[in-house]
Amino acid sequence: MAQEPRILRTKVGIIGGGPAGLMLSHLLSGAGIENIVVEKNDHETIRNTHRAGILEAQAVRMLADSGIEGRVLSHGDEHSGIDLRFNGESHPLDFRELVDATVTLYAQNEIFVDLAAARARDGGDVRYSCEVTEILDVESNNPKFRFTDANGAVYEVHADILVGADGSRSFARRQMPQSTRQDFKVSYPFAWFGILTEAPKSAPELIYANSPHGFALISQRSDSVQRMYFQCDPNENVEDWSDDRIFDELQRRVAGPDGFELKTGPIFDKTVLGFRSFVREPLSHGRLFLIGDAGHTVPPTGAKGLNLAFADVKVLFEALDSYYSTGDDTLLGGYSQQALKRIWKAQNFSYWMTSMLHTPVGTDPFMMRRALGELDSVTSSTYGQQYLAEAYTGWPNS
Repeated sequence: MAQEPRILRTKVGIIGGGPAGLMLSHLLSGAGIENIVVEKNDHETIRNTHRAGILEAQAVRMLADSGIEGRVLSHGDEHSGIDLRFNGESHPLDFRELVDATVTLYAQNEIFVDLAAARARDGGDVRYSCEVTEILDVESNNPKFRFTDANGAVYEVHADILVGADGSRSFARRQMPQSTRQDFKVSYPFAWFGILTEAPKSAPELIYANSPHGFALISQRSDSVQRMYFQCDPNENVEDWSDDRIFDELQRRVAGPDGFELKTGPIFDKTVLGFRSFVREPLSHGRLFLIGDAGHTVPPTGAKGLNLAFADVKVLFEALDSYYSTGDDTLLGGYSQQALKRIWKAQNFSYWMTSMLHTPVGTDPFMMRRALGELDSVTSSTYGQQYLAEAYTGWPNS
């Protein structure tokens, strides 16, 4: 006999307790709007999932100004530019000089730790290790979802609004009727082979390298731990790559007449990161709204993933705050259209950066030369540099 669910009542039910879901929960609670967050993974799994994190200045402000007693200001590494490297030569871009802006390197799992601690500090209702099994009545004024906790207890959350913040494999997204949605997507013929290594920094800021052997990204994590990537086949097996082989491959992609040499050390994490671009339109149906990777994904080349998620959160929070303050749902009705404006700008930028910097296997010589011509056009023009700098550091939040 099926277990009768225990009923939980709130104003906003949030499916997904990653950075986007927790940030929305934090902002809502600060405005006196009750909410419940349900997350399928346990806290430690999320904390130990290593993901990069380049934050636009407005994302840093969102964390700092909303009362997160985190470490983004004290431990984040502020960067004033990047290095575009091609034909074996470096072309640094100074964001401060070009657009008076910076970005901050701060790992995504550390952002999660800070947000989770803030929700615990403030008495937030965040439930980990809970599997959402059903979403109901999203077209009504009383939408709800059911979940099972780690002990097998079944709950049903009754809310005014439901939010899907449950990542790129979103369960919430799949509940939207096929007749009311449209998906836009593209897959790329390559992936990134990513490593974490115990080594000093090879450079003070990120290096994006185009080479005949494929793309490489030399990033940082801390003074003693670095993250690096190189373009690879999506089916690459990490077990086939020794530390020496990995660093040899990275080095040949950044090598040049200036004698640039990577700093190396023991590798303690290896992963293959697939590439795709995806957008769901609209980002809402009835009383269900999508934020972050649940509604869209971008290649990491443009460093837009988490920044887009936080931009979604800002737009949706302001709409919810208006709704609960005035009873007017105009902003809620316009959430999808407003968020999609920024999403498509970011999709364009991410696609452009990806196609300009990568060298797909089998690409004809014309396309390789064309990409080099584009890089030269960007780096030799103040206006080209300013466009890249503005897009990379983030357009103003509306």
